Amino acid sequence: MKSVLNVGGGSKGIAIPPYYAGWQHHLLDIDARGNPDVVMDARELRRLPGGTYDAVYCAHNLEHYHRADGAKVLDGFCHVLKDDGFAEIRVPDVLSVMKHAVQNNMDLDDTLYMCPSGPIMVRDVFYGYSLEVEKKGNEFYAHKTGFSPQSLIKFVAGHGFAAYVALSHNQFEITAYLFKRPATRELWKMLNLNPAQFPSEMK
Repeated sequence: MKSVLNVGGGSKGIAIPPYYAGWQHHLLDIDARGNPDVVMDARELRRLPGGTYDAVYCAHNLEHYHRADGAKVLDGFCHVLKDDGFAEIRVPDVLSVMKHAVQNNMDLDDTLYMCPSGPIMVRDVFYGYSLEVEKKGNEFYAHKTGFSPQSLIKFVAGHGFAAYVALSHNQFEITAYLFKRPATRELWKMLNLNPAQFPSEMK
């Protein structure tokens, strides 16, 4: 059975993409309250056995690290993945938020969208989920790195992934897929991606 390491997912009650259904779901988080399988800071992933997982799923976690520490996280992803494994990384798209805020004359404290946890304000995308920082006093919720599509491509290139990068983005979110080897047709299909849509894929 294939396995996915969900990095910084908070809790297994938070949904991951449906194409991981039937996979063994291993949760890694720095906070033990969500009952993760592994309690660990993602910068320490090299402490885990190498070549263990088929995929790493990392949604809205990488932006909580300074760039140098984020590089350690990416190196850790490569370490724990099998040779034919891949990492899926989702981060906020700060560039699209800037454009949207300017075009709609929005202030930093205006609501950008609603999420299951409550309203996300414009400033939350740049500085982190402020309600959580204020309520829990946990500095880790603060954002330390911001990404645009172009800067994310540059940031993730290398780190053992042979720079096989495909990028997609919604209005306020960017998703990057990092393959240790060229992705198979089956993998592209599973991820619902068309290679022809990604002329920026670096090889």
